[in-house]
Formats: sequence, C-alpha cells, structure tokens
Amino acid sequence: MIDLSTGISIVMNRWLDVRRGELILLVTDETHRRELEAFERWARGQDAVLKPLVLSSDEIQSGRAIDAIAPLLATADVILGATDYSFITTRPVAEAVARGARFLSLPLSCSDGTSLLENGFVDMDTGWAKRMAGRLLRVLSRQDTVHITTGLGTDLTFRYRQRQPGSYCGLAEHRGIISSASFEVYIPIEEDQTEGRLVLDGSLGYLGLVSRPVEITFRRGRLTADPASPDGRRLTGYIENFRDPKMYQAAELGIGLNTVSRCRGVSYIEDESAYRTFHIGLGRNITLGGRQEAAGHFDIVTHRPTIAAGDVLLMREGEIVL
Repeated sequence: MIDLSTGISIVMNRWLDVRRGELILLVTDETHRRELEAFERWARGQDAVLKPLVLSSDEIQSGRAIDAIAPLLATADVILGATDYSFITTRPVAEAVARGARFLSLPLSCSDGTSLLENGFVDMDTGWAKRMAGRLLRVLSRQDTVHITTGLGTDLTFRYRQRQPGSYCGLAEHRGIISSASFEVYIPIEEDQTEGRLVLDGSLGYLGLVSRPVEITFRRGRLTADPASPDGRRLTGYIENFRDPKMYQAAELGIGLNTVSRCRGVSYIEDESAYRTFHIGLGRNITLGGRQEAAGHFDIVTHRPTIAAGDVLLMREGEIVL
C-alpha cells in the first residue's frame, strides 16, 4: 500500500507530466469524494488548473452521462476518468482525443474500501511495461490471428484483420494519447470471430474472483457460460442487466503487463493488468479501434496463458518468451 497523495503524484507528475497552465478536467462520481479532495489539494500545491466534474455513478458505465458532457471534454487539455466504472471505450473520449486532448482512464473502484491510488501496483515500472509491449506489438502488428491455450483446457482463437493492436502503460504525456492505469497490450478483435473454449480461473471483472474455474464457450464471438456453475450464472445475470445482446460479444483481447499487480478480485484494473494473465473484453470497443458500440464494457481474466500470434510464440504459461 501507498498513501493517497503519493498515488496522485505518480499519476499527475509521472504518467501525465502535467504542464503549467493546462486545463485538467477531473471526471469523478459521488462515491469518490475523498480522492476528489486529494486531487484538489495536489492542484493547489502545484498551482494547477483543475476542473472537477462529479457525475452519477449509475449512469457512467452505459455512457449516457459521458455523452452529455462531450462538449466539456472537448475543451480540456487533460481528461482524468477517475470514476468507479471506466468510460475509456466511449465515443466522446475518442472525439476529444482526436481534437488533441490526452485521456487517462483511472477507475477507482476497489471492493475492500481502499482507493486504486493507494494500491502499490500504480508504482509499476512504466519503462519495463513499455519495452515488453513493444516486443509483443512488433509481432502482433504483422499477424492477424492469436491462439491461446492454458493448462486447464482453454483453447481459443481470435482474429483482428485490418485492426491495429495497441498498449497502455499509464503514460499519457503527449497530445492525442489515450492511456489507462491498466498496463496491457490490447487487440481490438473482430467481434464475430472468437472461437473456442475458455476455462476461466481468475476474475469476472467488477464481480470479483471466481470460486472455481468456469467453462465458457465462444461461437462467432458470442459468450455462453456454463449454466451449472454458480459463477457462470452470476456472469450471465450480470450481462443480462445491460439489456444489450452486444454485451455477449468478445470485443478485446488483452495481455497483462504489470508485474506488481495480482489478480485478487479487489480492483478489476489490477486484475486485468496482472502479468501472467490475459483478459477478454466484452461489449464496447470503439476507442480501442473496434467497430462495436454497446451498453458497456467489462473484462474477464484468466491465468497463465500460452499465446501464439500466427506461428510466433509470444508467451509460454504466462511468461513472455520474445
């Protein structure tokens, strides 16, 4: 654990490299007043221009609240998404960044009462993550399929023709950059091309850890969870709450690059960032380079993958081998 002021300093000074006179739009919700006050103290100490915007937490994940503030996003130099739910995949973020803003997704949700900014994984070495991402992207950018297996029986194929993989490692120092506290390589996979079997032994994103491995199948990109599994039923029930069939579609493949993170079920950002895991994002993927608009986005996390892009081995049982 680290203290809140240290976490904010890492984000504002190291990741964002905030410059004097820049307009920082801090988008948060009513559940994170403590972090808001700490950001305001940081701004006063730095003589920084910080404009807070407090939204309703129950309207953020769907994107409705973000659509409403699109004109404000367009005025900012720096946008911080410091809410419970991430809105990095929404269209207004993509449009603001295209105009020159830089955006950092900083979902603060933690199930144990702590703040994301108090968890030590935010102090991850950004340089190491950036180097590893570069190695993976050099191969992934020349391929268009990925095959993943695990010792528990996962056997999945993903396709991403004419789509560009990318990476996040906290850093958003330059105009027109989208980044995230989730340290990862991401691929905006084709939404109807994921096929195979997933034995999920990590977390269900916002829902936390699974109690035992869950069998999930993907056919033409659509997820079906084992109805005999309590966690499978929990996942299906959560997806149903969105009332959008596109939330069943695989829309992103991610590879975690944070060696300090652990998949603990406390913070979904920590879970999906953890090195030696991969995650599948469901639902919306517009900002990632995909084609799908949906009622939300969330990720499911699995341990120790063996990953090949085309005929090139990238990772063996969770370890990068390039």
